[in-house]
Amino acid sequence: MSELPGAFPYTRGIYPDMYRGRLWTMRQYAGFGSAEESNRRYRYLLSQGTEGLSVAFDLPTQMGLDSDDALAAGEVGRVGVAICSLADMETLFEGIRLDQITTSMTINSTAAILLSLYVLVARRQGADVRKLSGTIQNDILKEYIARGTYIYPPRPAMRIITDLFAWAGAELPEWNTISISGYHIREAGSTAVQEVAFTLANAIAYIEAAVKAGLDVDAFAPRLSFFFNAHNNFLEEIAKYRAARRLYAHIMKERFGAKNPKSMMLRFHTQTAGSSLTAQQPDVNVVRTALQAMAAVLGGTQSLHTNSRDEALGLPTEESASLALRTQQIIAHETGITNVADPFGGSIVIEKMTDEIEQGARAYIERIDAMGGTLAAIENGFQQGEIQSAAYEYQRAVEAGETIVVGVNRFRQEGEQSPPTFRMDSGIEKTQIARLREVRATRLPVEEKLDALEQAARGSNNLMPRILDACEGYATVGEISSRLRKVFGEYREA
Repeated sequence: MSELPGAFPYTRGIYPDMYRGRLWTMRQYAGFGSAEESNRRYRYLLSQGTEGLSVAFDLPTQMGLDSDDALAAGEVGRVGVAICSLADMETLFEGIRLDQITTSMTINSTAAILLSLYVLVARRQGADVRKLSGTIQNDILKEYIARGTYIYPPRPAMRIITDLFAWAGAELPEWNTISISGYHIREAGSTAVQEVAFTLANAIAYIEAAVKAGLDVDAFAPRLSFFFNAHNNFLEEIAKYRAARRLYAHIMKERFGAKNPKSMMLRFHTQTAGSSLTAQQPDVNVVRTALQAMAAVLGGTQSLHTNSRDEALGLPTEESASLALRTQQIIAHETGITNVADPFGGSIVIEKMTDEIEQGARAYIERIDAMGGTLAAIENGFQQGEIQSAAYEYQRAVEAGETIVVGVNRFRQEGEQSPPTFRMDSGIEKTQIARLREVRATRLPVEEKLDALEQAARGSNNLMPRILDACEGYATVGEISSRLRKVFGEYREA
């Protein structure tokens, strides 16, 4: 083909030499229980060769609830680390220089608060925050479509996001202010085409909102990033990433008039498919993950997380997390595929599949445009309905034996034994609540700072300076979120 890697529309990769110049960032997603426990896991992963941290937060933190909230009972520290205040964030990164690593934080409704806490920790370490590098997921639209950890209605939630864009553009120029996520859309049961289409439709909505707020597209678009799933269909996944890059480049150039080439480059993180992991024969998950990771690399990812073999059973053990990281290291250093910028370029099958995925995704985006855009389509349940239909069809095919899942509906193994799984300290919730109450008892009064935030929310001033100020005074995630709930209300799915 005549197209070259590093040239518009970037089908073959966003850099001319791809991994010959620099490997993707090997980033392992971790976080559980208390900040102390997660800090120990981060130190372990860094000692094993992880190059970037990826933080998982527990559900109360994601939903803007403190650990002692009645609705948080039983969920503290379960699916990620519990962060209530600056004190927890300081503990989470104790002994880890934030100006020497990149950090990705998977947080959406409370993204502005968690990023503020991270910046404050970096400042206290003496770091130049303008040089901090990392990503905040900050993708609220996919929460309404596929995941459900929303707080506010879509329109005020979009205001928080554009405020973060504007603030970070001035204060954190190296930080990726959003990771527009197709991962969770795919985990909810979408097809590859739907993953690309709905992710890019969400991107269009964010860009339109930022432009409407007065931001120049070339001022913020170079810091947009994406997050995709690596699923089981090896060739389709390689083609999917290529199609997404090409379609995005055309959208940015033709729809938004971007001039800066970096505004047209779709940079993305990939995680292997959690929904593909099986509790049956968990060691087989190592093979699934290796093939999915290989597809992501052949598709040109900029960073990668590989799931652990035991994640269908519980949180990964240290041994499983290490093996998952070694999977990436083998692909990088032993397979030879990093010596070629685009190993599948020119493949008749890949080129055809790339065209088909791009055409299918473009058709979906046109349908969403005709409905009045992404927000209107979400409010009408369009994306949700399409994903539910796709998920139903896949499950029907598995149950009918038309789609084979090894160890589940074919090639079963009788009498198999589950491997040892990670066990979390059952006293974590009580300890976390005690720590939170100590913070509240020993800090200076924060009501004035929270009042100032509430007043800003009722007006049009950027919320980020007020959130940062409240965080610095040890106001909690729950307290800050409650003040914003008071102004913006809460979203209830129809």
